[in-house]
Amino acid sequence: MKRNILYIALLMICLPSPAQINQNRFIPGEKLKFVIYYGLVNGGYIDAELLATEYEGKKVYHSKMLATTSGLADVLYKVRDEYQSYFNPENTLPYKSVRDISEGKYKRYDLAFFDHSNLKVVNSKSKEFAVPADIRDMVAVFYYIRNKDFESMKPGEIIKVNTFFDNEVFPFDMRYRGIVTVKTKKTEYRCHKLVPYVEPGRVFENEDDMSIYLSADRNRVPVRVEFNLKVGSIKCDLIEYSGLKY
Repeated sequence: MKRNILYIALLMICLPSPAQINQNRFIPGEKLKFVIYYGLVNGGYIDAELLATEYEGKKVYHSKMLATTSGLADVLYKVRDEYQSYFNPENTLPYKSVRDISEGKYKRYDLAFFDHSNLKVVNSKSKEFAVPADIRDMVAVFYYIRNKDFESMKPGEIIKVNTFFDNEVFPFDMRYRGIVTVKTKKTEYRCHKLVPYVEPGRVFENEDDMSIYLSADRNRVPVRVEFNLKVGSIKCDLIEYSGLKY
């Protein structure tokens, strides 16, 4: 694996540049709430919060995302899944990620520590994994794509993303599809549409069965995430927000 020496040197700078942080489309204090629809049924909620804190002496952003079932879904199959990421505000590269899963009787707790200067991730069992220089956890990707310059993109262009999930490196490349209109139960939004490549097989029929819609304003807030599965559809719609930068 070839290493770009200048790039690695930049990654080793701990304190972010205020000018670069100001280019972010999000700030600490932002809170987002999404409703999860299984077909037409309201099955739960996702709450996302962004905080400013310190991690090992470095100023970082700390994002927490909690997914919970509600109503009948909560009775049949209770879910309390929490994902966290401590990442560099300058480049959204994570230092630490947390996955705390509680789904029915299934429980799992995972930690991942990102060593970007040595191109490795260490999990909670001290096992090491070789990773590329631009590796992110899925929560950090949530913020990374919001900073992309979609105005200069043409429909069909690909955003290359590498993620570390469940002790593996997963490419999470997305195709830009241009601006579309999204109607939710509360309002209507102009959105940038992204279509990640997904692997057809056990869950998805086709490689374009997932869509992400980001508001076409300066905040780039996720308005909707949609999955077309073999067993039906899942849709997550934005219903509440506060603390936005713009």
